[in-house]
Amino acid sequence: VQLQASGGGLVQTGGSLRLSCAVSGSISRFDGMAWFRQASGKPRELVASVGGGTNYADSVKGRFTISVENADNTLYLQMNDLKPEDTAVYYCRTERHLKGWQREYLWGQGTLVTVSS
Repeated sequence: VQLQASGGGLVQTGGSLRLSCAVSGSISRFDGMAWFRQASGKPRELVASVGGGTNYADSVKGRFTISVENADNTLYLQMNDLKPEDTAVYYCRTERHLKGWQREYLWGQGTLVTVSS
């Protein structure tokens, strides 16, 4: 299974972008999916997750929406009202529950989002 993230780019403050993460296989096999981001010089952080409900980082609540389209095996992140502090490389990740507390994670390659002020 491979994850292919796309949709990043350069946008002005207040603009919108939609990120996509195409999964080469059935997306229904995963117990959860998420978007992370990593800004230059900072640790990777969770942006939004889906699976047993949706969760968002406080910094993106009300502006970002995570969704899954099972028909085309794609995870999306709709980003509205973008701010310069949203500038980062965005990564998608899948999660599968194995035996006990074991988890299997797969990562996409990342897509760069740059928000200009």
